[in-house]
Amino acid sequence: MTKISVVVPAFNAEKTILRTVKSVLNQTFNDFELIIIDDGSQDCTSSIVSQLNDSRIQLFSYQNSGANVSRNRGIFHASGEYITFLDADDMWTNDKLISQIEALQANSQASVAYSWTDYIDANDNFVVSGTHATKNGDVYNDLLISNFLENGSNPLIRKEALIELGGFDESLKAAQDWDMWLRLADKYEFVAVPKVQIFYRISEDSTSSNLDRQEKACLTVMNRAYQARQSIKKEALNASFANLYKYLTCRALLMPYSRKKAFTAAKFLHKYFIYDKDRLQRLKFVLTLWLKIIIIVLLPKEVYNKLFTSLKVQKNQLKAV
Repeated sequence: MTKISVVVPAFNAEKTILRTVKSVLNQTFNDFELIIIDDGSQDCTSSIVSQLNDSRIQLFSYQNSGANVSRNRGIFHASGEYITFLDADDMWTNDKLISQIEALQANSQASVAYSWTDYIDANDNFVVSGTHATKNGDVYNDLLISNFLENGSNPLIRKEALIELGGFDESLKAAQDWDMWLRLADKYEFVAVPKVQIFYRISEDSTSSNLDRQEKACLTVMNRAYQARQSIKKEALNASFANLYKYLTCRALLMPYSRKKAFTAAKFLHKYFIYDKDRLQRLKFVLTLWLKIIIIVLLPKEVYNKLFTSLKVQKNQLKAV
């Protein structure tokens, strides 16, 4: 039996699918199958994959149904003892699979291994670091306060755990991964691999770029999770809301900048300020975000782009000193 099944849901991914697939084929761990679910793509996604000559690749094509349905279809086709998912525009380091499977084999009580994430742009350039959290065992409370796995391209999971939970919730329009990780954390232990192994691509076409939809879905997931463990205190609920709106604010203020995204960021930042109990201690952080929003709203695009690029260069130079 194959040890690991890698499931890649793909929709109109011709620009990135080759880089994504190569990051799997270049893994130092070789006992895997790569299941690509073409979710009704209308571009060259399938033809690009079909040209790859590797017996570990399996391509299945369906009518468009969404990423969560595609992930469940991948689970159905999977023969591996472990399953992991990789979005068609994200990438892994070549030691991702070996590190995570060794972590699970060394911690037999755990059913989920996860790593750290960094964020990249359309050209594979580094944008920002992820949270880089290291939490082990029963992580439910921590995961509810903040989705420190950060994306759907991260964990390696024992297949039997996914089967028991019935796969991903196909009714959710976003945050399906966080919902699944929470349901897993409610029953199983997690183990961390404390190094960056996932590169999450920020793009305007990604599901997470629709921030209003993501807000709505996250609130649904949070309310459901708190119902599952009603012993969780109100303070934890507020911390969860604060972290959600902090994340949404920062996502709205990532490149490419726009006035529309700046106004969205302002709305989220206001909610973050309401829910964060340490708002006064983080006043400098909040004011910095407000300043960035004001600059984007008031200044011409070429001016604020040049300004932020200059500040980024200066910041990197200071780090190098």
